[in-house]
Amino acid sequence: MTDVLDVPDDVDWHDWTEERGWGDGLPTVPPTEDRVDAMLAGLPDDAADGLAPLPPSGLTPTLRSVAANAVMAGCVPGMLPLLLAALEGVTTADYNLHGSLATTHPCAPMVLVSGAARAGFHGGGNCFGPANRRNATLGRALSLVLLHVGGAQPGVLDRSTQGSPAKYTFCFAESDESPWPDLAARRDFGPDDGVVSVMAAEPPHNVNDHGSTTGLELLTTIAGTMAESGSNNVYVRGPHLLVLGPEHAATLHRDGWDVGSIREHLWATARIPVERISPGNREQFVEWGVKPEGDAYTVSTGPEQLHVVVAGGAGKHSAWIPSFGATELVSVRVRR
Repeated sequence: MTDVLDVPDDVDWHDWTEERGWGDGLPTVPPTEDRVDAMLAGLPDDAADGLAPLPPSGLTPTLRSVAANAVMAGCVPGMLPLLLAALEGVTTADYNLHGSLATTHPCAPMVLVSGAARAGFHGGGNCFGPANRRNATLGRALSLVLLHVGGAQPGVLDRSTQGSPAKYTFCFAESDESPWPDLAARRDFGPDDGVVSVMAAEPPHNVNDHGSTTGLELLTTIAGTMAESGSNNVYVRGPHLLVLGPEHAATLHRDGWDVGSIREHLWATARIPVERISPGNREQFVEWGVKPEGDAYTVSTGPEQLHVVVAGGAGKHSAWIPSFGATELVSVRVRR
């Protein structure tokens, strides 16, 4: 199988790729040899060390195939080390890539950029949305590699019942306005390290609280949002992510809350009353080994499964991001 294909001059690139089942439905950039070479330029000698077989195909991507997908997604040269770190993260056993790609759950590979890697990425207002090329294309490039090399074709091996817009791209950066150490520092990476974290996640669930004036009041609202009876985090358990907007984070910090105390409080208060779970679901939960604590179910298995970061802009909003459940939030150092 050749690495280079000749595309006839008289065909439309987008029609030609669509006929072959390539791409995600949005226009892609043709990965010419020159563009792929530019994407590969300056890679560290150990760049390929983290590449591993991708389920469900079992194929191991080459550096050139990863670079070609980065070009197709619209990445700028210099972004490839972050994509390689994300690929290393999703192919760890803890991430459970095969399960997250084959499930009927709508999870997508979420990419969180922390530490020194944040340069050029966006962690401010509308960080989950459009406008930043690096955010948009890094998440998309990861999804394209999983599609083209991993074989996660929607409706074939990607069995998601409805999917979600996050499957196109889901990437954001931590804010530089956080009053606490970022995720990279809390996971013992060095101050000069760039870090990419990945998790099989649902899209963000908004937490709207314009009325609370104290940190404790804010946590009451957040706990109510997290206590969702239809979330995989109730019975499959696993990690989940709280993304505090800077204004909510500032209020919590002012009142003496830190990441540890926030996690402990939400673990104790984000509970789902038994009567909100249908009898049929209660029977299924027992099959999964999940029982209520008293008269309520917990969200996941403990405070350590809730990860807290700060991102966003002005406004009294935060977000809760549940996961597929059978996954972990995996952090990888970006090779320089």
